[in-house]
Amino acid sequence: MLSKGHLLIEDVPGVGKTTLAHTFATLLGLGFQRIQFTSDLLPADIIGSSIFDRDNNSFDFHSGPIFSNFILADEINRATPKTQSALLEAMEERQVTVEKTTYPMANPFIVIATQNPGHQVGTFPLPESQLDRFLMRLSIGYPDASFEKQLLNGTDIHSKLEASQSIISAEQLTALQQHASNTHTAEPLIEYIQALLQFSRTSPLFSQGLSPRAGIALVRSAKAWAFIDGREDVYPEDIQAVLPSVVEHRLALQNGLISGDNASTALLTGVAIP
Repeated sequence: MLSKGHLLIEDVPGVGKTTLAHTFATLLGLGFQRIQFTSDLLPADIIGSSIFDRDNNSFDFHSGPIFSNFILADEINRATPKTQSALLEAMEERQVTVEKTTYPMANPFIVIATQNPGHQVGTFPLPESQLDRFLMRLSIGYPDASFEKQLLNGTDIHSKLEASQSIISAEQLTALQQHASNTHTAEPLIEYIQALLQFSRTSPLFSQGLSPRAGIALVRSAKAWAFIDGREDVYPEDIQAVLPSVVEHRLALQNGLISGDNASTALLTGVAIP
């Protein structure tokens, strides 16, 4: 969020992906919209559509749920590729175009998308162009034993969520994003990131290298990581800490598997630290 990026959470159903996104929206004081992706969802259901007004004899644009600060795209890979692509322009250009008219998105604008594992029934794999729009891909995993015991004993997470209040405003979040972006990155670290990108493009380990957008995501994420740690300068360790979450959904291995721990490990071991 400090990097002004979007997040993809991939995990099995029922581990709290939706609750996590809703909690963040509440604590950050942002307008929240949840879009449940299904096979019959249409792009107009996300963006909105023009409806004819008989009184004014004209078409009026009725905005869809995408026009909010915080968007939860729930089970995004259950929708068809045509519907998935409706998010592309909004996520990258922070705008949508409908019938030759461009509408800006809210500021800040954050998309958290959840998806079920690809082997489950009724899923449509996200294309590479869609995956590249997400700054990071994470997995929540199963809860630890102590917290799961609280859930089994009847802890009502939803009542806690309803009682939660915002701890910062949208304006304060925007200011924090600006501070994070001002974190200093020395020239050798920029060259280190360039070397990582170049290695992914030339190494026989990968069938598809990292794009310039991936490099920008690495820089922004490392800056935010250092900012959270209270530092004004980025260290190589910051880049290494965020690299797996930033690149694993972007790298394509020669054996046909998309990403994985082996991909990020090979990338880190193949390039020397400055």
